[in-house]
Amino acid sequence: MFNIALFGCGRIGKVHAVNIAAHPKTQIKAVIDPYTEGAQQLASQYGAEVMSVEQAMSDPDIHAVCICSATDTHADLIEQAAKAGKAIFCEKPIDLSLARVKACLSVVEESGVKMLVGFNRRYDPQFRTLKELFESGAIGKAETLVITSRDPSPPPADYVKVSGGIFRDMSIHDLDMARYIMGEDPVSVSAHGACLVDPAIGEAGDIDNAVIVLNFPSGAMATIINSRRSGYGYDQRIELHGSKGMLKAGNVREHLVEHWGEENCAAAKPQHFFLERYKEAYISEWQHFVDVLEGKTEPMCSGIDGEMALVLAEAALDSLNSHKAVGVSE
Repeated sequence: MFNIALFGCGRIGKVHAVNIAAHPKTQIKAVIDPYTEGAQQLASQYGAEVMSVEQAMSDPDIHAVCICSATDTHADLIEQAAKAGKAIFCEKPIDLSLARVKACLSVVEESGVKMLVGFNRRYDPQFRTLKELFESGAIGKAETLVITSRDPSPPPADYVKVSGGIFRDMSIHDLDMARYIMGEDPVSVSAHGACLVDPAIGEAGDIDNAVIVLNFPSGAMATIINSRRSGYGYDQRIELHGSKGMLKAGNVREHLVEHWGEENCAAAKPQHFFLERYKEAYISEWQHFVDVLEGKTEPMCSGIDGEMALVLAEAALDSLNSHKAVGVSE
C-alpha cells in the first residue's frame, strides 16, 4: 500500500482524493492545506491526518505526494518532495515562469525521483483510442490536426488575473495534446485572439477567444480553437486528418438518446464541464501513477512535457503580441 500526502483540498484535490482512496494500492495518509477547516474535513472523510508541509515531507511512511494546491506553490513543493525522496504527482502547471520550471526540474533530475505532470486529457479513453489508431497506421501520415476546446462559461475576472492568461491556463492542455497526438514537437507557433465574451476579461489583460496554429517538422499542422464560452456545455473535440483518412473524437454527451420527430431531431448537449467529461481520464491517470510507483512503467507525462507545454504557451503569447509566427526553442 502506498501512502500519499495530498496537498490542496479544493476542487481538483477532492477529485484526486476520491481516486486515491478508491484505488486498492493507495491511501491518503496526510492532508496539507492552509485552510485548516477544509483540511480537517477531508482528512476525517478518508481517515487521514492533517499535517504541515514539513511534517509530510519528513514522514518516512509517506511514499508519494499529490500536489493540487495553488499554482504558485507547485514548484516549491516539487523541490521539497524531490529532496525528501518522494515520488511526485503534480497538477499542471509546474509554474507560470519558464525559468522557475527549469530550475525546479533540475532539482527533480538530481534527486532521481519519479514525477508525473497532470495533463489528464492524455488519459481520456476517446483520445487514447484516437492516438492508438493513428500509431497503428490507420490514416497514414498525419497532415492536419484540429483541437476544439470551449468552456461552458467564462471564469470570473479575479481568476483571470492570477491564472497566467488563457494560453498558460486553458490552451496549455491543448498544446500538450497536440504534441502527444502528433508525436513530435512544433517548430513554430502562430496565435490570434480577441476578447469577445466578457469585457472584464479584457480589462484584466487577457483574451477569451484564441486560435493557435502549430507547424511540425514533418510538415503537418495543428489548429487549436479555444473559447471561454460555448453556451451548450463543455466542447471537447479532436479531428486528425491523414494521407489515408481521418480520425475523429467527438463530444461526450449527457446521454445518447436522440429524439427524431416530424418537425426536428434533437440530441443531448455535451457534458457540462471537465469534472464530468474527464472523470474516466482522472481515474486512468491515477492508475498510471500507481504503475509508476510500482516500477512497471515510466511517467507518460514527465516534467519535460510540462516544460514544453509552457514553452508553447509562451510562444503563443509572444505571437499574439508581435502579430508574427514565433519559432519554438526550449
